[in-house]
Amino acid sequence: MLKNKTAVVTGASRGIGRQIALQFAENGANIALIYAGNTAAAEETLSRLREYGVKAEAYRCDVSDWNETKTACETIIKEFGAVDILVNNAGIIKDQLLLRMNEDEFDSVIETNLKGAFNMTKHLSRSIMKSSSGRFINISSVSGITGNPGQANYSAAKAGMLGLTKTVAKEFAAKGVTCNAIAPGFIETDMTENLPKSVKEQVDAVVPLKRMGKTAEVANLAVFLASDLSSYITGEIIKIDGGMCI
Repeated sequence: MLKNKTAVVTGASRGIGRQIALQFAENGANIALIYAGNTAAAEETLSRLREYGVKAEAYRCDVSDWNETKTACETIIKEFGAVDILVNNAGIIKDQLLLRMNEDEFDSVIETNLKGAFNMTKHLSRSIMKSSSGRFINISSVSGITGNPGQANYSAAKAGMLGLTKTVAKEFAAKGVTCNAIAPGFIETDMTENLPKSVKEQVDAVVPLKRMGKTAEVANLAVFLASDLSSYITGEIIKIDGGMCI
């Protein structure tokens, strides 16, 4: 489905990003994996990607840094030849009630989750624009749609990604390039694994399907949006939340 295409996936050493990279590779895509600092996890993911017989390389990069992302993107284009797909998945959380949230807790989340998506989109846009089936996929969150107590920074960043998605979709549509956002709800990852039992039990109360989602279910949607099957879909925000936001 993605054979001979090259995808850049940020935050791909673990969680949703890792699963997206793996399922892209399973469908034939070459993968440029962007990670922030967990080299061991990145190397493990890289080894698994190469089992699919695709070209895969890892690049350590702080996506919030303009110069680092520029250098990384230039290197990727040089080593892979071109880029067809960008998945902006990298993100951090620093949850705190607004009355207690400090400037660094707000700024760092905005810079990584939102500015990071802008940086990567900007530096890869010309290459993706040349692709016959260019795709931008932004991993947002239902928190960016509904807001969430204790997540003023995270919700603002993820809401900003939705505006970025729609703008990129409009600006690149004439070139046949699409841009869509995925808004996950509760998904089983390392992050949610550490939630208190009481919080996990609340999922049944707010999610109609009575469970958390799987990273593979998010990745399945990403594969669809990256493929030619989604060529007439752009500017959309697709929730994958078990009906939580109905």
